[in-house]
Amino acid sequence: MKIIVDAMGGDNAPGEIVKGAVMASRELGVDIILTGRGEEILKALHAMGEKELPEHIEIANATEVISNCDDPSTVTRQKKDSSMSVGLRMLRDGAGDAMVSAGSTGALLSGATLIVRRIRGIRRAALAPFIPNKAGGVLLIDCGANVECTAEYLLQFAFMGSYYAKSVHGMENPRVGLLNNGTEASKGTALCKEAYALLSDAGEKGLINFVGNIEARDVMEGACDVIVCDGFSGNIFLKGMEGVAMFILSEFKQILMKSFKTKMAALMIKDDIAALKKKLDSNEVGGTALLGISKPVIKAHGSSDAYAIKSAVRQAIETAKANIAADIEKNIESMRYTRPNGKINVE
Repeated sequence: MKIIVDAMGGDNAPGEIVKGAVMASRELGVDIILTGRGEEILKALHAMGEKELPEHIEIANATEVISNCDDPSTVTRQKKDSSMSVGLRMLRDGAGDAMVSAGSTGALLSGATLIVRRIRGIRRAALAPFIPNKAGGVLLIDCGANVECTAEYLLQFAFMGSYYAKSVHGMENPRVGLLNNGTEASKGTALCKEAYALLSDAGEKGLINFVGNIEARDVMEGACDVIVCDGFSGNIFLKGMEGVAMFILSEFKQILMKSFKTKMAALMIKDDIAALKKKLDSNEVGGTALLGISKPVIKAHGSSDAYAIKSAVRQAIETAKANIAADIEKNIESMRYTRPNGKINVE
């Protein structure tokens, strides 16, 4: 398998990106194509002690770099020789099986949509991170790609999230919930109410395992396996959860370091503490799948270090092997419904 990695995307590019790609190649047994400025990539390799280009590592030279300040359309209109643009074209043309980038989320979404293309019939691609909870984990879709959504988008997110949860995370019959401010069907905005009706219809027909509205606090208790929402709500939920996790870990550390007694207690449970920190560490997951694109694209966090990039490459491998796009294409007809006010057309 061959994974394309945008070497110039992210806050720590190219050093940590290159280091993570080499780690992934050696530990996961995968070929890597690094896209970006060749000289800078080689310097990064030399800095980590590699005198020659490592085995199973290739460089695809790209002279431009897309920054977070650039307009998202830059990837397809102005900086056509950027590391991201070159990587996406290579993915489209079959030079690799999946792509990983820690670059601008907006640019990656725009580029993936216009270069690699969405799956026919899918209206919007969505970011779907897997986040830890009491039950092991939950897939959140969408977490920021689509700030404004229609009920039709949320319906498709539910299907795509279900296929991904089943194929990549081994959930046999993933429970789908709609993020809302209450569990009653009458709760929420006009969007939530309409989406609830569509998801209920799909659930009654046995197409998805819809379990109703879910409040944010119950997501972390394991009330569902896939939580569906618009990108605005999803991003707030995700960032809020991350902030609370950091706060609790910080407070917990202060408590354990407070006195000799608590320090001794910390020594006794250090393995459990390490396991908790690992469970909450976003670097363990590495990235977020961009579902709805015809080929696997993984968005790594902008501040990714080498370990996070290695994890993102692992996720790219798993996503490519699962062939999610084929699953979605095969079931696209299931996303069509006849309702009292007419047919929902997803073409």
